[in-house]
Amino acid sequence: MQNKTLRRSFLSVSLFLFIFLQQSLAQDYYSSTYQYKPMSFGITFAPNMGWMRYGDTEDHKSTPKFGYAYGLLADFAFTENYYFSTGLLVNTLNHEAEYPDPTSSVANSRVSNEYRLQYAEIPISLKLKSTMRYFRSYYGQFGFTGGMKLNAKEKKETATSRTSMGNDADFFRLALQIGGGIEWQLDHNMVMMTGLSFNNGFTRAAKQGEPRNSYVAFNFGIFF
Repeated sequence: MQNKTLRRSFLSVSLFLFIFLQQSLAQDYYSSTYQYKPMSFGITFAPNMGWMRYGDTEDHKSTPKFGYAYGLLADFAFTENYYFSTGLLVNTLNHEAEYPDPTSSVANSRVSNEYRLQYAEIPISLKLKSTMRYFRSYYGQFGFTGGMKLNAKEKKETATSRTSMGNDADFFRLALQIGGGIEWQLDHNMVMMTGLSFNNGFTRAAKQGEPRNSYVAFNFGIFF
């Protein structure tokens, strides 16, 4: 009789400890808040819509086209809500431009060229984050991007293939960037980032018409 009582007590205590442990683990995993990480590294893919800005040159027109960027990201925390954000990206910007034909003697003759400019870029920005609650936090960031030309090609209206622009495309690209979005907590060591950004180039992209190139990007990334 005494042995049965001891066995029942042991089973009751074991069951209680099991339930308590499961609840503790569940509360820890599904907690509404998370401890921030001092350093986070990730990968990104960012489709963009780019165009040329010709300023006051009214005879040049630009048509936006799709491009993309991919590469590495890194966030370094000052505090829980303030971060230094950087990375290394390969960014491809596509544009289409129409302007007067400089080689034609016919009045109002125009040409249309497609441009593909590719840069290796390093973004440098201040990133402000809200506290992570219920699996998400909101962020905004502002900073600069500096890039070096990797490749520059154009396709003329009458051509069947792209040709190198050579020195007609500038080597350096500098721009201001502003953006924001949401970071989603997938687990304790993985965060998914979704957001939008506007990148406004302020250095010349090409000699013809002396345009600056800008783009709007959808930013998708995974931090580990």
